Amino acid sequence: MKLDLSFYDKKRSLKNSFALGLVGFLAILGSFPFLAVTFYVLMKGFSALDWAFITQLPKPPGEDGGGVGHAILGSFLIVSVASLIGIPWGLSIGIFMSEVKKKTPLFRILRFVLDVLVSVPSIVVGICVYVSVVVYMKAFSGFAGSLALSILMIPIIARSSEEIFKLIPDHIREAGLALGIPRWKVILKILLPGCKGALITGLMLAVARAAGETAPLLFTALSNQYWSADLTKPMASLPVQIYNFAISGFENHQRQAWAGSFVLVMFVMVLNLVTRFILRDKNHGSRN
Repeated sequence: MKLDLSFYDKKRSLKNSFALGLVGFLAILGSFPFLAVTFYVLMKGFSALDWAFITQLPKPPGEDGGGVGHAILGSFLIVSVASLIGIPWGLSIGIFMSEVKKKTPLFRILRFVLDVLVSVPSIVVGICVYVSVVVYMKAFSGFAGSLALSILMIPIIARSSEEIFKLIPDHIREAGLALGIPRWKVILKILLPGCKGALITGLMLAVARAAGETAPLLFTALSNQYWSADLTKPMASLPVQIYNFAISGFENHQRQAWAGSFVLVMFVMVLNLVTRFILRDKNHGSRN
């Protein structure tokens, strides 16, 4: 007796189509909040965008024009220093957590600390850095802001890198070790290049979160109305400048707050797009 499998093939095909359609619908639904926020910020802030907005200092209250060039510079410096501090520490912790097979007391302590840091509000981190650094140095500073942001970046980088390294099959590690390669060289020469794209994506996620934080910088870097590249002094940042303009009662400042929000959103978006584009080109080049 010959079975007719066409009915089951059609049923399986319908189920597959339904599942793909449902996933696509949920993907579109999930992207709607981002598109709505981006459109609203663009609509409210695009009118205030010009060259002066990026290159000039803020005007006094009541005057039109001016910009947030000093805050853009300050955010770039603060986030750059925070990345220099947080990325090595986060990657090191992530590698340790993924490559240590035996659950040592240090492993359990790090796991607990990371779980706590991930859930701690950013304002609490800002207050802790304020008490331990700003009060001790008796001055607000851009470096204190970078330290607060790096503390927020470390658990994100550590957890993401740990999960990425766990996806690499064990036989790849064992092959390198079988050839007599030291474990640290296996990590640096084999594992890191093998998951470079995913790691950079995780790093960009941490940088994007740090770039948009406001509360820690209010307690650490404070703000500054002038051009400054001195990390030992109070330093302006774009999130704090947006906050100060948003609570202002002047229309020009509120319009510039929306424009600053648009610049911040575009910075995060362009950073991710450029990273993906560079990695895609390198992957195509290596295949060719």
